[in-house]
Amino acid sequence: MRAVWNENPVLRDVMAAAETCWINPKWEPFETVRDSLPVGPAEVDDAAARLDRFAPLLSRLFPETAGDGGRIESPLRELPTLRERMGWRERVPEGRLFMKMDSDLAVAGSVKARGGIYEVLKHTEDLALSSGLLKVDGDYASLADHRDFFEKYTVQVGSTGNLGLSIGIMSAALGYRAVVHMSADARQWKKDLLRQKGVDVREYAGDYGKAVEQGRMLSDADPMSYFVDDEHSKNLFLGYAVAGRRLAEQLKAKNVTVDVDHPLFVTIPCGVGGAPGGVAYGLKLLYGESVHVFFAEPVQCPCMLLGLASEEKDGVCVQDAGLTGVTEADGLAVGRPSKLVCDVMEWTLSGEFTIADGRLFDDLRELYAAEKVFIEPSSCAAFAGYRGLAQFPAARVYLEKHGLAEKMGNAAHILWATGGKLVPTEIRREYLAKSC
Repeated sequence: MRAVWNENPVLRDVMAAAETCWINPKWEPFETVRDSLPVGPAEVDDAAARLDRFAPLLSRLFPETAGDGGRIESPLRELPTLRERMGWRERVPEGRLFMKMDSDLAVAGSVKARGGIYEVLKHTEDLALSSGLLKVDGDYASLADHRDFFEKYTVQVGSTGNLGLSIGIMSAALGYRAVVHMSADARQWKKDLLRQKGVDVREYAGDYGKAVEQGRMLSDADPMSYFVDDEHSKNLFLGYAVAGRRLAEQLKAKNVTVDVDHPLFVTIPCGVGGAPGGVAYGLKLLYGESVHVFFAEPVQCPCMLLGLASEEKDGVCVQDAGLTGVTEADGLAVGRPSKLVCDVMEWTLSGEFTIADGRLFDDLRELYAAEKVFIEPSSCAAFAGYRGLAQFPAARVYLEKHGLAEKMGNAAHILWATGGKLVPTEIRREYLAKSC
């Protein structure tokens, strides 16, 4: 534990496992930092085009995507009843409340279906083009007929659960030998589902970092293996970033204006950072200073907040702050943040909120009672940002500083739901009845 952290009130809260709000002191207007970031707009354009090329293949492999033209996308749902009910019992910000239902994404049932599936497709394209199996203007759907080619190759990943589902399901569908290295935090039903899909699941007694370390080592020793590195992968990041432009279409359809007088506030649950970082970057490309993105993490596992607030990035883990790293939010049970994401978010992220595990289940029950919507407990971390904007003094100062306080009546708030569709019925009942 660094003694100097005691001088920072937010880090004191982190070390005490208390719910807190951190406002990013290094935030800069996006237009001033965009060109200095380790990712660029052209790379997001390239990722979007690649997903379009693969749409016929996805339609063929996963018929549930055919109705949307092979595009894996989720609805944007307004939550008026929930907003009213929350307002009865606590202070919440003005403006309309929405949930981005990445909990319902086709194929993998979580936000990881974006980056995870994109990275497998990018690797598949690279192999197919280099072998002469495919041309860029060719028939991508025909790749479904070449399992004999892909079965010579292995795809591996370390995961707490949802990334493993997206990588494993997509890889197995193409014919790869898929290996998912899962930490002790991963839920049994996710391991069982992967095995049903023909995926080799390796279990580790340690945390997420141990699963990644072992997976990377085994993959590096096999020249026919490709490792999806959640801590460092730009491809994962870019797959998530495509979400921004798709959300823009949905906001227009809901008659939501986003500009300086109509601010958009988005809160995204955060683990290692790849998914929320990519989504945040995609949104900043579109909306610049009109969108205000916050991450939310469990009080025992706020690795991104710790990395950014201490300025040590991936040089620090939650155990260094005296925390356990153990949380009911299994998808967020990551002890050390991604350096790539830290490098982007240190200038663009508005701030972070932390949430106690018990609140996750309280919010899950409230959401289900009000809107009949089920999401994973990890997804419920997003509620920390919504209520936190109205309840934390630091957040209110942020609103005043950026001239937002008087514009909140025109605001839209999005809670980014990150998983839930594939949760078995009996586990759903368990979550809805659970308290901490």
